[in-house]
Amino acid sequence: MDPSFHGAQTMSDGIKNPETILYNDQTVRLEELLNEFAAQKAEIDRLKKIQKKAVRRYRREEELKPYQAELIRMQQYLEKTRTRMIILFEGRDAAGKGGTIRRVSRYMNEKHYRIVALGKPTEEQKTQWFFQKYVRACPRGGEVVMFDRSWYNRAVVEPIFGFCSKEDYENFMIGCPGFEKDLVRQGTILVKLYFSVTKEEQARRFERRKTDTLRQWKLSEIDVQAQDRWDEFTTQKYEMLKRTHTTHAPWTIIRSNDKHRARLNAMKVILNSVPYERLQPELDFVPDHEIVISGSRELELMEAQRLQQGKFVG
Repeated sequence: MDPSFHGAQTMSDGIKNPETILYNDQTVRLEELLNEFAAQKAEIDRLKKIQKKAVRRYRREEELKPYQAELIRMQQYLEKTRTRMIILFEGRDAAGKGGTIRRVSRYMNEKHYRIVALGKPTEEQKTQWFFQKYVRACPRGGEVVMFDRSWYNRAVVEPIFGFCSKEDYENFMIGCPGFEKDLVRQGTILVKLYFSVTKEEQARRFERRKTDTLRQWKLSEIDVQAQDRWDEFTTQKYEMLKRTHTTHAPWTIIRSNDKHRARLNAMKVILNSVPYERLQPELDFVPDHEIVISGSRELELMEAQRLQQGKFVG
C-alpha cells in the first residue's frame, strides 16, 4: 500500500474526516476527487460515442460505394448512347433530398451531370411560360440533370404560401402531365422521387439545424412554418400525386426517416430506371419495400388514412 495514502485522515491531528483524504502529501476533498472522476468518465464516454458514430458513418458510406460505382457505369451508358436523364428530388423540408443528391453525384463525371436548384423567378420569368426556365436547364444528350426541387414547387409550396394564383396552379396541374409525357416520348429518362419524412423526425431535424452552426444556413423562413402547416403540405402532396402520377412519369416515394436507407434505395431506383449493363450483377438491386413505395400505393395508403381517421396522417 502507498505509504502516502492514510485513508480518510487530516494532516494536522490524524482525526478521520469523511470529507477529506491525504493523497500524495496533499489534503484533497473527497467531493473534488469524485467530481474529477465523473468528468473524466464523461469525457471517455463522449469520445467513445464519437468514435462509434464515426465508425458507423464510415460503414454506411462504404455500403454506398458499390452503388456509386454502378452510377458511374450508368453515366457512361448515357454518354455513349447520348441519352438524356432527369431526376427530380422532391419532398418536405429536411426530408434528406440534398444529402441524397450529394451521395448520388459524389463520384460521377462532373462533365456529364448538373445539379439544378433554381431560385424564385425573376420579373421577366414571371411573364414567360411557366416551364420555360426549367426547359433551359434540361439535359443535353448524354447528360444527367438532378433537380433539387423542380417545377413541382407550383404543385405544393407556391399555392400554400400564396406565391401563385389559383389559376396558375390549375394551369400547371392540367399541363404538367402533358409536359412530362413529351419529355419521355422524345427519349428523356425521367425519374420522380418524393422523400417522405414524419412530422416528428422533421421537427427533430429542424431543432438540430437551429443549434448546429454548420446546418443553420439550411433553415429558412418557410422551414419554420412547415410544422405549423403540416396538414396543408399533406393535402397538396395528395393532390399532386393524384393528378401527376402517370404511367409515363410515375412517382416513387422514398421513406426517409432513416437517411442512409433512403439514400441507398434512391440509388437503386435510379439505377433500375436505366437499361445499362451492370458493373456488379451480384449486387442487390431490389429496393426495400419498407422504404420505396410506388406513387399509386402511396395514394391508396393516404386514402385509407382519410377514411379511417377523417384526415391524412403522413
